[in-house]
Amino acid sequence: MAASVRVCYALRITVGGAASLHSVGAAVHVASRATAAPLQRHLTPSHFPPTTWQQTRHGSFFNKLTAEELWKGVLAESGAGGKKGRGKRTKRKLKKDLNRGQFIGEGRGGFLWPGLNAPLLKDGTLQGMSQRDKANQQAARADLVHHRDEWERQRRMKVKRGRGWTGSSWGGISLGPPDPGPNGETYEEFDSRVIEVKSVFNMTARDGRRRSVSCLVAVGNGNGAAGFALGKANDRSTALRKAKNKAIHYLFYVERYNDHTIYHDIESKFKKTKLRMKKQNQGYGLHCHRAIITMCKLIGIKDMYCKVDGSVNLLNVTRAFFNGLSRQQTHQMLAEKKGLHVVEFQPHRGPLPIVVASPKGGARPNPEPEDEIPNMRLHWDDVRAAQGLKRSVWASVKRTVW
Repeated sequence: MAASVRVCYALRITVGGAASLHSVGAAVHVASRATAAPLQRHLTPSHFPPTTWQQTRHGSFFNKLTAEELWKGVLAESGAGGKKGRGKRTKRKLKKDLNRGQFIGEGRGGFLWPGLNAPLLKDGTLQGMSQRDKANQQAARADLVHHRDEWERQRRMKVKRGRGWTGSSWGGISLGPPDPGPNGETYEEFDSRVIEVKSVFNMTARDGRRRSVSCLVAVGNGNGAAGFALGKANDRSTALRKAKNKAIHYLFYVERYNDHTIYHDIESKFKKTKLRMKKQNQGYGLHCHRAIITMCKLIGIKDMYCKVDGSVNLLNVTRAFFNGLSRQQTHQMLAEKKGLHVVEFQPHRGPLPIVVASPKGGARPNPEPEDEIPNMRLHWDDVRAAQGLKRSVWASVKRTVW
């Protein structure tokens, strides 16, 4: 039995020389019937041709692991140093698309395979396998190398971005129009601006402290349509692109008075952030927080005053701003609600009012009662300013005269 096992193992070697597979099979058949002693006596090295061992491996980590797992090992995304936040300032390795520029059937030999790297039909006839000549193959390889060098150069090239609110921050920087939609729709009339870029962290049981980038982007066409959205990704460019393309699907339409300001004063609140927006005359400008100035330009508001009280969290400021603008009432809406004419007093006309809106069914015959208390919230600073009691905080400070 032991001899037959040894002969069976001999089948795993590569047989060389003139001996055929039938002769080897006959020797194995005879050896299976013989005993161990005659087998050792008759099977001598002279009966078999010279043999060589050939080591084969049918599996390795290249074909056992997926591409994502291999890239994780290259980029060291799941190492112990990455989990503990080590090496944050080292040069980050980027994932490459190894399939870029590769064509099925294309190789160093220059073979042309119909249906892969060559057309199936040419002038109505079915093409067969062929091979390029040496000059054409060298030209094709040189063209491929040139394209790869161009891709590397474009990837390393830094795009010069415009200046935002400050020289080093991303706030206020223009990202251009959003990307075209799946059905071919374009948004060339829209512009997108960065409101905030920050790093956020998530603690997980498997990977520990994971870092990602969160971006707040607002889009608008300068004609009343605007929106905002958040984008989150592992790198900044992907997060900005996701936020820009997401914001175009969440648009608000803001009504503007004479295409330059809001219809009336607005008070808005979101969490701990309070906004007080005031309507202003033409030529006043935008006296607001810098994030609100950026969003006003996207909407098309040119004259407005806005005061931010409480928290200045940019996401809360953005939400409070859009919530307040979405709740404003136009002059026509106010006229229909009250059933009265809406008039406006302007400085250049003195005490003469201007009718800006009237109800469709006409004004109601009975006016509002004079003793009705208007639902208006007054601010103490505005009351003091109207009564002339508002003074500077430095008015009573004694100054030393040298």
